[in-house]
Amino acid sequence: MTSTHFPPIVENRPANQKDLADLVVEYLEEIGVEYIFGVPGGAIEPLYNAMSRSARRGGLRPIVARHEAGAAFMADGYARETGKLGVCCSTTGPGATNLITGVASAYADKSPILVITAQTALHLFGKQTLQESSCTAVNTVAMFQSCTRFSSLVSHRGQLEVKLASAIAATQGPPAGPAHLSIPMDVLASPRRMRSASSASRLQSIFKRHTLTDSQTLDVLIEELAQAKRVVLLLGDSCGNAVNEIIEFAERISALIISGPSGKRWVNHYHPLYRGVLGYANHQSARETLQDERNDLVIAVGTRFGEMIFGGWEDNEELNSKLVHIDENLEHFSHSPLARLHVCGTLPSVFKTLNEHLANQKHEQSCRLVHPAAAEPDQAREKFPSRHISLNEPDKCLSSASPIKPQRLMCELSRRLPKDARVFADAGNSWAWATHYLHLDSIGLYRIGMGFGSMTWAIGASIGSALGTLEGPTICLTGDGSYLMSGQELTVAVVEKLPVIIIILNDSALGMVKHGQRLGGAEEVGFELPEVDFAQIARAVGAQAETICTAEDLENLDLERICNHAGPTLLDVHIDPEEVPPMGARMKTLGRN
Repeated sequence: MTSTHFPPIVENRPANQKDLADLVVEYLEEIGVEYIFGVPGGAIEPLYNAMSRSARRGGLRPIVARHEAGAAFMADGYARETGKLGVCCSTTGPGATNLITGVASAYADKSPILVITAQTALHLFGKQTLQESSCTAVNTVAMFQSCTRFSSLVSHRGQLEVKLASAIAATQGPPAGPAHLSIPMDVLASPRRMRSASSASRLQSIFKRHTLTDSQTLDVLIEELAQAKRVVLLLGDSCGNAVNEIIEFAERISALIISGPSGKRWVNHYHPLYRGVLGYANHQSARETLQDERNDLVIAVGTRFGEMIFGGWEDNEELNSKLVHIDENLEHFSHSPLARLHVCGTLPSVFKTLNEHLANQKHEQSCRLVHPAAAEPDQAREKFPSRHISLNEPDKCLSSASPIKPQRLMCELSRRLPKDARVFADAGNSWAWATHYLHLDSIGLYRIGMGFGSMTWAIGASIGSALGTLEGPTICLTGDGSYLMSGQELTVAVVEKLPVIIIILNDSALGMVKHGQRLGGAEEVGFELPEVDFAQIARAVGAQAETICTAEDLENLDLERICNHAGPTLLDVHIDPEEVPPMGARMKTLGRN
């Protein structure tokens, strides 16, 4: 995108005069924001000027992405990593519209990000100004309304502080998600006034989490648990703030644990109670656990019951008769209307109450307690495959065939990645292979953007995540199709010297398209990609790179050195293009199998 440089609106001001853009930056600094991800341009220039002044005094600074969608993905990854607000920005017109895919992805996955887009000067509205995106032109505020929790134009300087606070509040939910402010250039460049002394504390109060629980339905659940002999826990993607309490609860009552593809991140994959993933790229062990007729209760926690986790199960009468749905987001209950019981409350509060009740029970009532050694996630164990999870074609996890079996690649990563490695799986076949075959000996470090399914999400998100932490390497699993879309974001990791390892599953195809067409009996068309030397391209932009063609290459890879390298590495892994990913559940929901 080519940006246009507009002349400054405010002239002949003292050199130390600050703008309203500085006020925006100061507010963000006070809530812990360290970076704003974006692409500069003429109309957003006042915000970049303010960020430059902030960076000189040790405050937040800009991270310049190569495409605005990449900037939004980075803000998403940063928010997931740090728990702070992710912030991205763009200039007006095409800069704003380029953000939309990344913002829509954050909206579907309920990631809290603030989106700031510039607008042409107010007096130029309606005059066919270059890149105008007001309500009289290409209306970006209206566009963002469908993929944000809040989208508004700051029509005069007096609105800025109130609308900024409203936008930040909207990101926190529940449900959390993106919020958008469109700010005209002349408003950003206006001289600022003094803030009130209490404004900072009011903004901080937005982030206070309230503990609200429906005690009546929780009491009903406690009564149900007293009668239940066999309980299954189904973890969704919103369990993060209560994961310790949830696992403690499961261990107290010996409840078997299954998860959706996104919920997989909230349990150690080698925990003796974990039986794998339900839904997309599922495990037979998870399906059998859910379907076991001996189950008295199936407790679903923090899940949206979307297609990727529960496609086809929502109308199962037998399951619904046993289903308890616990969530703090009322929206989620609309997707489980026939459940036996809905418990609304903040998850830490709900499970703290349940655990306290179990701890206070008489000894004879707590005979289901798991022996502590059996639930210890750090005990020595065979790394792969997990003995508790059934895999499709487990023999291929140990295959020495060339090209490399993707099952073998995931096996090696499971064995050899350091425990503090953060793993991001991109849309496409990377989803399927990682969901089914990649097992991590950690909690909270596996990330997947499955709400909107944006290709290249993992590339930007892994960079944002790496900026948010100083601990461990960040792994991005992506396909050659995704990398051809947004591989240029690797140069951001080069500039920032980030320990990001991009692993390309290279099969010279849009693999999910190809295998989907074959499985569904469709015409085989439009999936071919050229053979590309991605390692050579990576070296050309300053990254280190390796080409992996055989199992021997994979075995000889010095992964420890790569993980400790102060900068990005690209691994171009040539996988067997004929291996069919475990995507049968997806084909069924498409009605093609």
